[in-house]
Amino acid sequence: MQDAIPTTSLAGGMSVPVLGQGTWHMGERKASAAEEAKCLRHGLDLGMTLIDTAEMYADGGAERIVAEAVKGRRSDAFIVSKVLPTNASRDGTIKACEASLKRLGTDHIDLYLLHWRGRYPLTDTVEAFEALRQSGKIGAWGVSNFDSDDMEELLAVPDGGKVAANQVLYNLARRGIEYDLLKDSQSRGIPVMAYSPLDEGRLMRHPDLIHIAKAHQATVAQVALAFLIRNPGVIVIPKTAMPERVRENRATVEVELTADDIAILDRAFPPPARKMPLEMI
Repeated sequence: MQDAIPTTSLAGGMSVPVLGQGTWHMGERKASAAEEAKCLRHGLDLGMTLIDTAEMYADGGAERIVAEAVKGRRSDAFIVSKVLPTNASRDGTIKACEASLKRLGTDHIDLYLLHWRGRYPLTDTVEAFEALRQSGKIGAWGVSNFDSDDMEELLAVPDGGKVAANQVLYNLARRGIEYDLLKDSQSRGIPVMAYSPLDEGRLMRHPDLIHIAKAHQATVAQVALAFLIRNPGVIVIPKTAMPERVRENRATVEVELTADDIAILDRAFPPPARKMPLEMI
C-alpha cells in the first residue's frame, strides 16, 4: 500500500496535498482532450486531488478539460484557477471568475489566483477576490509570480493578509526563491506552489539526478519532485497526459532523499548566494 500524500495548510486553514496536477498545455488539441481528462481522473483516484489550471491555458481549453475530469465527482477535487492581469480590475476579476466557473462546470473555485502583476491596483483585485469569496464563488484567493517585494506590497493593502498561496517557478535548476521568498512565505504560513517543477523536462538527463534515482530505484522525476516537497509548505503541480507518468508522480512520496543526496544536488544545483530576480516562464 502506498504512503499517503502529505498535506499542507493554506493560509486560512484549508488542507491540500503537496503533490497535485498541472494542466498547462492541456486543451490545446481536440484529439488529446479525452486522454488528458482521463489522466486527471486517474490522478484524482490516486489522491492527487489538487488540480491547477487558468483561464489563459489554451484560452480556457484547459479549464474545459478539468470540467470533464471532475464531472460527477466535483467534491473529490480541489480546483485552482487564475485570472489574467489584463482582467484583474474589480469588475473584470468577477467577470473572469464567472467565465471560468462556466467553463469548469462548477459553482465554486477552491483557490483563485492573480496570474501575475499587471496594471490594475492590487487593492482593486483584492476587493474583487474578497467579494467572490464572500459570495461563495471562490473558497480562497492567492497570487502567482509574486516576488518578495510584491508580497510585501500585497500584505500592506486592506485584506491583503488573506492571501492563501503564491504560485511561482521553482525547481532544482531555478532555486532563486530559496534566498528570501521561500523563507518569508514559510514564516508567514503562506504555501508556495511550484510550477514547472521538472523544468519542462530539462532535468531528466542530468547525470547526478540519474545516479541518485538509480540508488533509490526511483526515476529522475521522482527525485526532482521529492527534493521540492521535502521543504515545508511547498506544493508541486507536475503536468502529464500519460497514465504511467501519473502513477510515477504519485510514487514520489515513497522517495526519501538522504543528507548525502541533498549535498550532491546542492553541488550540482547550487542554492542562491544572493537575491535574484524572480524567474518566470
